[in-house]
Amino acid sequence: MRAVTWHGVEDVRVDTLPDPVIQEPTDAVIRVTSTAICGSDLHLYSKLGLFMKRGDVIGHEPMGIVEAVGDEVRHIKPGDRVVVPFNISCGHCWFCDQGLYSQCEITQVREHHKGAALFGYTHLYGAVPGGQAEYLRVPQAHFGPIKIPEGPPDERFLYLSDVLPTAWQAVRYADVPPGGSLTVYGLGPIGLMCVRIARRLGVERILAVDLVDERLERGRQWGAEVIDYREHDDVAREIMDRTKGRGTDSVIDAVGMEAEGSRLARIAQAVKLQMDRLEALRLSIGSVRRGGTLSVIGVYVGVDNLIPLGDLFDKQIQIRMGQANVRRWSDEILPLLLDDADPLGTEQLATHRVPLDEAPGAYQMFQKKQDGCIKVVLRP
Repeated sequence: MRAVTWHGVEDVRVDTLPDPVIQEPTDAVIRVTSTAICGSDLHLYSKLGLFMKRGDVIGHEPMGIVEAVGDEVRHIKPGDRVVVPFNISCGHCWFCDQGLYSQCEITQVREHHKGAALFGYTHLYGAVPGGQAEYLRVPQAHFGPIKIPEGPPDERFLYLSDVLPTAWQAVRYADVPPGGSLTVYGLGPIGLMCVRIARRLGVERILAVDLVDERLERGRQWGAEVIDYREHDDVAREIMDRTKGRGTDSVIDAVGMEAEGSRLARIAQAVKLQMDRLEALRLSIGSVRRGGTLSVIGVYVGVDNLIPLGDLFDKQIQIRMGQANVRRWSDEILPLLLDDADPLGTEQLATHRVPLDEAPGAYQMFQKKQDGCIKVVLRP
């Protein structure tokens, strides 16, 4: 099979590898029909080389057709069309019973003190071969894959693997009160879907911050009051001014360590110290009202002692964060995807659709935000 593999910082290639096979009775193998490049994949591309090995297959947003199943997989069969959640969970351990599928006890990577294993996302999370490939072995397939109907295009359902449940969790965790307001930092695919979902769930006022023209325009089209980061010395102060000095009831940090930050942070990352850029987090803390809620869905992986705990304490801010628990939210989201009106705009999200063999160029384009790139879908 052909698969996207990591070979070094900003060096991904499409290699020929052996086709995957059933290894455990709870496995399935799918033929991938669509897979996407996630913003988190850019972390692997440029920042997390310490946790990768040459030849690792990357990608965690796949869907496709079931080719084979193990003896203990009964809810799907060969020929079924499925979406594969990015986290690998058993569905029956203590954490899964609490809806915390991203903390599954069966697939936890205890060697590195991490939660559930993830497809294609570093040796910290299990080194499981990822979904940017022609075929994918799916562990814990007795629970994970989500069966979807034939007919509608792949992009109606593809984002159920990650983008939609991640954004859905971010909005649920933000806990915006009735009639309340929300700020979203970052209008990449997750942030844009946060805007769309928040509007769908009844949030009346949504402010959204970014610094890329195409993302700002899409956020505006989808109902946000957009703020161009480049035009303000202090975005948090701008949000305070727009909310009568109070701040919004809730804030979502959908940026994480991709944030524009201090010169020191950029230099530190350049020399592989892996320091997270905390600018978006700091602005989020500065933008939320006292007693409000901060929902962090952007990825952070480092250790940092510069978080303003005093401000968090003084403002009495509630914080919720973490990897999305995909299967906790998928049953809520799926009916919206079955609506031909496409209420979440899933068929509008991708800006680029390219063959799998063109993945290296697509990574570079996505990282540099060239050609209006917001979301890339790869076709194996």
